[in-house]
Amino acid sequence: MKRYNSKNQVFILSVISVVFLIAASGCRKEVDDQLFLEISHGGGRTVLQKELEGIDFKFCLLDDEGDSTTVINENENFTLSFSFKNNNSDTIIVTTGFINDDFYRIFKSDDNQDMEKPWTGVWCDYSGYPREIKLAPFSYKSFNCPWVLTESSLPEYPLCMGESRPYLPKGEYYTRVKLGFRFTINKEEYFIDNTVLRINFLVN
Repeated sequence: MKRYNSKNQVFILSVISVVFLIAASGCRKEVDDQLFLEISHGGGRTVLQKELEGIDFKFCLLDDEGDSTTVINENENFTLSFSFKNNNSDTIIVTTGFINDDFYRIFKSDDNQDMEKPWTGVWCDYSGYPREIKLAPFSYKSFNCPWVLTESSLPEYPLCMGESRPYLPKGEYYTRVKLGFRFTINKEEYFIDNTVLRINFLVN
């Protein structure tokens, strides 16, 4: 039987380790490339949903009846709804830095015209300073915000609206949430990025 000396064994193990790391890197890159999630009006789906690191993310538009939709009637209000659920068995602590200047911002599809965003501040002090949200196991937190501010349509804490937007005119639009999502479990920090949730919708 042919025997390998210790130097040969170390060399073989090193080659195997390098090959494994390259393969793993390739797989990771492929996963990252898939983290652009999108739905279009008329496509049947009305909710974007994805679980990452034990966090179940959900993004959609809600009509006046509270139903998810990608088609809004002219002069009809709608609500942008982003939420996440803690599917971990431990409490998580989330910082709200993901609520950046582009959060819930709406653009026209044909020329990318910025239609602005509905909310004007976070934590009602208009500073946008990141603060923490504690979320118990299997509970969720939503960040609903109407496009038009009315007595019956108010933003969900910690979002604030100091003014109201006009109704969107007829046309095709899109909005998106770019995740820069930080949270800790038992003092261990996790960071979810390179993830975009985009909704294409129609004002009819």
